[in-house]
Parts: sequence; C-alpha cells; structure tokens
Amino acid sequence: MSDDVTRYINKAQPWQIDVCEKLRAMVGQTIPDVEERLQYGKPHYLKNGQYAAVIAVARDKVSFMVFNAADIPEVKGFLRALGNGDRKAVDIRDGQTVDYGAVANILEKTATSL
Repeated sequence: MSDDVTRYINKAQPWQIDVCEKLRAMVGQTIPDVEERLQYGKPHYLKNGQYAAVIAVARDKVSFMVFNAADIPEVKGFLRALGNGDRKAVDIRDGQTVDYGAVANILEKTATSL
C-alpha cells in the first residue's frame, strides 16, 4: 500500500473514500503482487511493470479504468470505452450500488495477459 495513494484517497468525500478503499482492496485481491503507486496525480496499479488499472476521483464520481480491454465489450450504463476501446471505465456515483465482483471479473480478464 502506497502512502501517496492513501493521502490521495483521504482527500476525497466520505462516500468516495469508501468506494476507493473497496476498489483498492478488490485490485489487491484480484492481481497478486500488484504494484500500487501515485502517477500522473492518480492511483495506478501495475502488474509486471505494465498498467492494469487507475482510480480517479472527480467532483461527482469515482472512475475505475482498466487497460488492455479491447476484447471486453461495453455494457451500457456500466462499462464505457475510452479512446480506441483499449481502455474501459466504470463510473461510480454517490449512492450507487456497485457490483465489485463484476468489476473484479473485468480486471481479472484484462490483467491476465500482463
């Protein structure tokens, strides 16, 4: 666990801190030996030196982005494509129920090739 990432998370709103901590724990359980670091001002998670995921806190949401997701289909209202589709993101808002198991399944699929 990176102290820089902890400080980043603790600056967020209480509901966002809860979401970030759940995402952080889910990443650690899903990717053995994941490297966590604050990079480009956001928590990044790497496996074997390659990007696996990013947590980003915005004013009204927390976004969780995975890399290497070209083969993962978009899911309307849940998983959106970014750029050329190689990155996908889940946006979580205050009060929203989150299926962390589904998010972990996506991360597991995208991180296996790293």
